[in-house]
Amino acid sequence: MILTLPFSGTILGGLAVGEMLLIQGTVPSNADRFQVDLMCGSSAKPRADVAFHFNPRVKKGCVVCNSLLKESWGREEIHKLMPFRPGAAFELIILVQSDIYKVAVNGAHLVEYKHRLELQRVDTLMIQGKVQINAIAVVATDQDCPTRQSAVSLSESKMKNSSRSDSSLSSNGDLSVPFKAEIIKGLSPGRSITVKGRTLPHAHSLCLNLRVGGSSSIALHLNPRLKTKDFVRNSFLSACWGPEETESKHFPFAPDQYFEMIVLCEASQFRVAVNGTHQFDYKHRVQDQVPDPGGSGTNDEGTVV
Repeated sequence: MILTLPFSGTILGGLAVGEMLLIQGTVPSNADRFQVDLMCGSSAKPRADVAFHFNPRVKKGCVVCNSLLKESWGREEIHKLMPFRPGAAFELIILVQSDIYKVAVNGAHLVEYKHRLELQRVDTLMIQGKVQINAIAVVATDQDCPTRQSAVSLSESKMKNSSRSDSSLSSNGDLSVPFKAEIIKGLSPGRSITVKGRTLPHAHSLCLNLRVGGSSSIALHLNPRLKTKDFVRNSFLSACWGPEETESKHFPFAPDQYFEMIVLCEASQFRVAVNGTHQFDYKHRVQDQVPDPGGSGTNDEGTVV
């Protein structure tokens, strides 16, 4: 998925210390500059405050960092570094700490920026300029809180619903795969689960199963197959697999890329979105039941981290 720029998205729940903002994209061959802004609101007039302005100026070979308060820019911090190359892909990570933002590009530390505005005010991500963005995610680095739902709500998403309730999982904090956890209070209509991860470079498929509590039945089997680019879904009922469904708008997974998958349970169907884009609906095949305690997500191939 390539995002339309300028992009503005709400960071649901804001940013917390210990979380990472992950952005994957490509620098066009004609790029001169682009910017990533962590903002306090999205107002255009008056212009919203910008807690952290990250501005790679490709042609000048430098990165400029700053903050905007009451429509006035502060002192620029200019770093004579340029890890972004025209025509090349990149992975940008902004790690939130109590006193600073730490920025890394392609796995290498780049800059640190001290907070000038309160972290609690940050609730919006803005990206603009000459850059191609393929994926955005907010990931908690604390495994004691594996279900923190602070995902960037992409403006293209058809599943944004501020009234929906996110489900919690009961696990020992170990997120290695295969992974299994109980869905506390079940996945009833109006509730959702969010899975964030990164496919490994050699990934060929991954699997998420939502089981019916107390049985071997699988209400929803999600099986993206990277080699064939098929997003397979099915149900396992009465010890038998049903007919597979494979139709989708596009295949959103690729090797060695971060992803965010949301499964929303509705009265008659599951709705599935990946990286903020609605993929498909899946009609319930389990009558009068939805996944409840005992629901699990597993990856038989071990190709997700």
